[in-house]
Amino acid sequence: MGRRQIDDAVRSTVEQMFRDLRGTEPHSLHELIVSAAEKPLLDVVMRQAEGNQSRAAGWLGINRNTLRRKLLEHKLID
Repeated sequence: MGRRQIDDAVRSTVEQMFRDLRGTEPHSLHELIVSAAEKPLLDVVMRQAEGNQSRAAGWLGINRNTLRRKLLEHKLID
């Protein structure tokens, strides 16, 4: 899957969210979308990295401490 397909999937999902709102104005939409995408992203990357946080952080382009904080926030580690 390339960047275009990811863009299309996100666009389609956000458009569906607006249809589901039926005219109601959304609140904290950015936070909602980022949070919704971040947890499964972290979950899949950690599984692919076989739990190796340093490797996963490198793949994600973020600091290992940042990754650990996000994993804790999303309750993906204890």
